[in-house]
Amino acid sequence: MRKLMMLSCLGCLALTLVALAPSAFAEGVTACKMNSSAHYTPGLNTSSKAFTYTFRGQLNGCRSSEPGGLEGSGSIEAGQTKNEEVVNSTTGATDVVTYQEPVPTGTGSCATSTTTGTALVSWPVAGTFTVESYSTTGGNVSVLSGNVQESMTLTAVNAKPGDPTTFTITTNLLTGDTFSGHLQVEAAASTACTTSAGATSGELNGELLFHNP
Repeated sequence: MRKLMMLSCLGCLALTLVALAPSAFAEGVTACKMNSSAHYTPGLNTSSKAFTYTFRGQLNGCRSSEPGGLEGSGSIEAGQTKNEEVVNSTTGATDVVTYQEPVPTGTGSCATSTTTGTALVSWPVAGTFTVESYSTTGGNVSVLSGNVQESMTLTAVNAKPGDPTTFTITTNLLTGDTFSGHLQVEAAASTACTTSAGATSGELNGELLFHNP
């Protein structure tokens, strides 16, 4: 089993990293530092409510304990839009269509919440992706768990007649893995949690640990 450990800041800008035990690398571990920004709709405050959120950032300094393992950097995101070139079945022309990734959802407040979502990791080699389906539950320190999925299906935002209404991105790295970890959650401006508008943005920073199956 591969596990993914993600510590994030949903509000304070401080970065907390997990100390890696030497024994963990005996299993075959790839570790990446994560730096990203998140946005919440509506903003989170002291009242529990349903919300959606998006995030986008980088996986930096990836290093593997195995010879020939994953090294370098990549990017991670959820709930974003992507422009893709597709062939229009009616005109035969190549159109650029905007597609929407699945948007993560949650229920809760600044103090505690549960969320589910699907994240897309793009690795250094062009066309290399990992699709991660995950859930979180808890407060400032939340439990995260999930599975690497075979693919992610995006929905067209501005397709013309004849353009594909969906676009699929396929996992071709870390296929079949599972992951788990902990998520540190805080608001970008701590005072925003006490307002009616709530905290609408935050930082997701930490370290991701991928373990071999």
